[in-house]
Amino acid sequence: MAETRAEILLPTAELREDIPFFTKVLGLKLDMIYPADDPRVGVFSGHGLRLRIDRDAQTAPGVIRILTDAPDSFADGARHLTAPNGTEVFIENSNPPLEMPQTAHSFVVRRLKDQAPWIIGRAGMHYRDLVPDRLGGSIIASHIRIPDGGPVPDMVHFHKVGFQLIFCIHGWVDVVYEDQGDKMRLTPGDCFIQPPEIRHRVLEASDNVQVIEIGVPAEHVTEIDHDMTLPTPHRRPDREWDGQRFVFNQAAGAAWRPFRLPGFICRDTTIADNTNGVAGVEVVRPAPGGGTSPWASHDTDIHFTFVMRGTVTLAGEGRDPYDLEQGDAFVIPPQMITRLSNASQDLELLEVTLPGRFRTTLA
Repeated sequence: MAETRAEILLPTAELREDIPFFTKVLGLKLDMIYPADDPRVGVFSGHGLRLRIDRDAQTAPGVIRILTDAPDSFADGARHLTAPNGTEVFIENSNPPLEMPQTAHSFVVRRLKDQAPWIIGRAGMHYRDLVPDRLGGSIIASHIRIPDGGPVPDMVHFHKVGFQLIFCIHGWVDVVYEDQGDKMRLTPGDCFIQPPEIRHRVLEASDNVQVIEIGVPAEHVTEIDHDMTLPTPHRRPDREWDGQRFVFNQAAGAAWRPFRLPGFICRDTTIADNTNGVAGVEVVRPAPGGGTSPWASHDTDIHFTFVMRGTVTLAGEGRDPYDLEQGDAFVIPPQMITRLSNASQDLELLEVTLPGRFRTTLA
């Protein structure tokens, strides 16, 4: 098979001035230079890059970003350099720590009937934003659907996140995860916790599969892993990623218990325990003969709820009540006093809180 290589073309006024910079300062190798008597072309390689610096090139000097695990020891700790040919070079940390923005608390109600736009995102999936202001960048909550079933054009990838939830509300989807065995099928009421940087791949979905995806922080990087093949040969259910374990929680056979708000019951998805309290996820229904809670407040940082089924009225201090139905979502800021009432008997709510352990105060 014929060898194929790619090069980035950069200009120069005098190649002899660029050679020491690209070799000694940036640590690239000089692979080719010509003509011998008056060099005008040099080819350099290194750090996954191949450059052709040509005195006759009619192009801009360009910008190079070099990513390294040890930026302080690269190029004597410089973070911004300019080569003799004018090329700007930025040296950056290849794996910077995850930055968690401070939550900008607000009371949010997002209705399905308001017809928020569906945006086509990664792998052809449709995304509907459930928290438009994203609480200052601290969270993204998406209603995701795949209209046409079948194989999903996905690749092995991972997310640099602090917390991520996938909760199925309609249809089914098959996903395979690093160190968790063969593919698993998510059906309505089931959920996955994707610990930070766990490799995974969406394989196949039913027609009109729909999931709720929660990511913290709102802006996080998705990286493709071209080297890993899933499933991996070993199953390690107790493995932790940044202190979190993978969770596959299934609705079938789940135990129900009194909810933190009287008048309702809930089933715990075990996520608070498996994330060391980073987040909590519960499914909520009216208790027999219930469906109205007392006025109450909470002290957790992020409190998100999605109406999966049925209807309910949300009242908040100083605000008109909201009659909510399937597909609606809301966020209650800490210390705000609210109440749920008039719940239909088929009501089912998805409640996601960060942190997962917090205090509820009844008014």
